Amino acid sequence: MPSSTAEYMALFRALESVSPLEDRLFSDPYAVRFLRPFLQRLVTISRWRVPRRLVEWAIDLLWPGARASGVARTRLIDDLLTGASNGAGIEQVVVLGAGFDCRAHRQLVGSTSTFLEVDRPETQQPKRERLRDLSADHVRYVPCDFESDSLAHGLEAAGFDAERLAFFLWEGVTNYLDAKAVEAVLRFIGTTAPGSVLLFTYVDRLVLDEPERFHGSRRLRTLLWSSGESWTFGLEPSRVAGFLRASGLRLVCDAGSVDYRARYLGSRRARLRGYEFYRTAVATVAPESSSHEGESPCPR
Repeated sequence: MPSSTAEYMALFRALESVSPLEDRLFSDPYAVRFLRPFLQRLVTISRWRVPRRLVEWAIDLLWPGARASGVARTRLIDDLLTGASNGAGIEQVVVLGAGFDCRAHRQLVGSTSTFLEVDRPETQQPKRERLRDLSADHVRYVPCDFESDSLAHGLEAAGFDAERLAFFLWEGVTNYLDAKAVEAVLRFIGTTAPGSVLLFTYVDRLVLDEPERFHGSRRLRTLLWSSGESWTFGLEPSRVAGFLRASGLRLVCDAGSVDYRARYLGSRRARLRGYEFYRTAVATVAPESSSHEGESPCPR
């Protein structure tokens, strides 16, 4: 059965894509394909201002901060992926736990780029069916469960070249895994070509241990638990650099949802409370001789 959270993220992207052009952070015309009929109807009526405000208000009440943080994070990742691909000549994009991400079809990077989408078969299959009318010669699907399968073997079988620069995108996944699985993926990425980029999201460890510290987190965790998608892994932001260093990765930047909401939403939606525990980090595969390490906010 496909992930419920993958559908909710598709809903947030679909709603953003029917917002007025002057407010829209991005356009994802494919997101609506992954929604059940009721949610598709919500997106349709959200093309008009009043219904859209009501739909957004209801979502923000149910999941405080999740929608605004999700769309701001989508734009942040779009910008960082485009920048890395244009600046470093990256031609391999590996989307780990791809869910219903459609960046491979949104032409964010050069037409020569190969996308390798890694996910469990039960999520991959309905995605492939709903996108079957699109040209997908540049997309390779890699079935993999991070907690039981070898990512290295799966990517190698799909034609991944560890000697060439790659951009690894790991969005909305680590918090559902155990530490062993997260570390195994990071160790593999650390063996790929120096200069390759990893962009991943994680939750502050405090939201697992002390959820009352964050607005709306108790309700969100209850909803996740009821859908069978509980969070199991988090990191302390102050320890992320050391955690990555153990796998041969160098932290470049680390930003919280408050940071990227403020960056992209300004006063429009940045003041929404909630989701302060969600973070996005960027790292690179470091040469063996490298000792420099940065811990700055993600570039503006």
